[in-house]
Amino acid sequence: MTAVRDALPENRYGRSADERADRKLRIIGSVLGVALLGLVGWIGYDYIAGQQISAEMIKRKIVSDERIDVHLEVRKDKDAKGYCTLRAQREDGSDVARKEFRFDDRADRIDRIVSLRTAGRATSVELVGCTTDGGAAD
Repeated sequence: MTAVRDALPENRYGRSADERADRKLRIIGSVLGVALLGLVGWIGYDYIAGQQISAEMIKRKIVSDERIDVHLEVRKDKDAKGYCTLRAQREDGSDVARKEFRFDDRADRIDRIVSLRTAGRATSVELVGCTTDGGAAD
């Protein structure tokens, strides 16, 4: 009977070297995953918190071959001052107008209809972006 006890299979009790390595890899992978998740969260928060002025183009109206009206809704910090850039294009994609509109009102939401004087008939308008005087871009 003692001979049977002495002949127990190898690695029957305790962990093998492969199991220890697998456990270490799982721990390292978990730590790196949590770190990556934290980094993505921090970048997302910094992006959202850094935006002090943003705008949305509600609608546009082609008034004539020389003018287009755009309804903008601007959201910003009450004390933020900045501008939004609009670009109008022809059907072939060439620019016919580009203009910056300032938004210095002491309000957190501004609805405004702005006009672009064009060098030809515009078929599309694009909100290029908004920037605060401090330099943070939308």
